[in-house]
Amino acid sequence: MPNDNLAPVLETERLRLRPHTVDDFDDCVAMWSDPEVARYTVGKPAPAPQTWKRILAYRGHWAMLGFGYWAVEEKATGRFIGELGFAEHKRDMQPSIEGTPELGWALIPDAQGKGYATEALRAAVAWGDAHFGSVRTACIISEENQRSFRVAEKLGYKEFFRTSQDGATTVVLNR
Repeated sequence: MPNDNLAPVLETERLRLRPHTVDDFDDCVAMWSDPEVARYTVGKPAPAPQTWKRILAYRGHWAMLGFGYWAVEEKATGRFIGELGFAEHKRDMQPSIEGTPELGWALIPDAQGKGYATEALRAAVAWGDAHFGSVRTACIISEENQRSFRVAEKLGYKEFFRTSQDGATTVVLNR
């Protein structure tokens, strides 16, 4: 259901999830060009134009679908530490997950290992539960990304099936 509003602001004890702005561009470029971030997500570091399109797509999700991604910042410092949310990627995979909101996340390396992903994703999943109701949601994780599997498990996601994308095995989980 389309929604012309921006992403709602969600707050946790240490974090603020908010709509992306133009001012996030440099931080997003730095994050998505980092090989450690790209390794399990987009595969290889992303150039600035691709990151710009990503930010526009985040805003477009909110405008067209009523859900999308949030920029994540530390409340104490205002520092951008990553982004997360729900998307509809229209993936070409079997079985299809089209129409299933897909949860995704990425944090800058300096913010990893501090519990930020779990904290922020709990807020996003709670929002999703209220917004989507009984609709199942999914997440897709690289077979090698053990940290993300631990986070997904804490959120109640369970393996649904495995598939191959771009020569790598990925695991589709749902809840």
